[in-house]
Amino acid sequence: MNYSYPPKQPLISIVTATWNCVGTIESCLQSVAEQSWPNREHVVIDGGSKDGTVALLQKYSQQIGTLVSEPDKGIYDALNKGIARASGDVVGFLHADDLYAHADVLAKVARAFEDSSVCAVYGDLQYVRKEDTSQVVRHWASCPFESRILRRGWMPPHPTLYVRREWYQCIGGFDINYRIAADYFSVLQLFTQTGFKAVHLSEVLVKMRIGGASNRSLKNIIRKTREDYDALRRSDFGLLPACSALVMKNFSKLGQFFGND
Repeated sequence: MNYSYPPKQPLISIVTATWNCVGTIESCLQSVAEQSWPNREHVVIDGGSKDGTVALLQKYSQQIGTLVSEPDKGIYDALNKGIARASGDVVGFLHADDLYAHADVLAKVARAFEDSSVCAVYGDLQYVRKEDTSQVVRHWASCPFESRILRRGWMPPHPTLYVRREWYQCIGGFDINYRIAADYFSVLQLFTQTGFKAVHLSEVLVKMRIGGASNRSLKNIIRKTREDYDALRRSDFGLLPACSALVMKNFSKLGQFFGND
């Protein structure tokens, strides 16, 4: 697929999936509202929360472009619903526990997309304590994309990834058969496409509270490993390259814990 985009100020769709997150969703909403980039829409897909999340979302209805609350089949199903309802040129995800690192994140993302050949933009990520988002636990510093680094288990920090909406339509969104690794599989699908140009912004774009599904328990860690392996094999990695990429993917996380105050 080879798209040509006219230079313009892109409309950025931010998709947020929520479910029983009344304790954190307000700070997420405020983080979006504080963004200096005006050409944006916020699409919120709630899974039928019962803890007051929906009432809080309705309180902020004027700044939410689309709000849906209904049962879903998990987070990736919710994100697919968000993509389907998004009208922006570019789609990114800000989870209910996450925050933008500063008010100009979307402005910097938009500026990178002014280059009509750019298909995706991503940056760096900080994992922070749930109770105090100023306390950094891990720092995920990414790097410029080259196709060969996929074989080292590389993927961009998904919460920082913004992609032209047509590309999600091209790959059919997220595969909801994966409970944890659908984001990794989508990255493999996207970044192996011929002509897929991605730009790395060498700065922290998102702060992510620790406690995600992939590392919440030993059972989830095992499941994620199996799903990552399956995603690699489905992406035409042979047995040994898939195993090598999986090992390197996991070991690369160790460096994220060092160098933080």
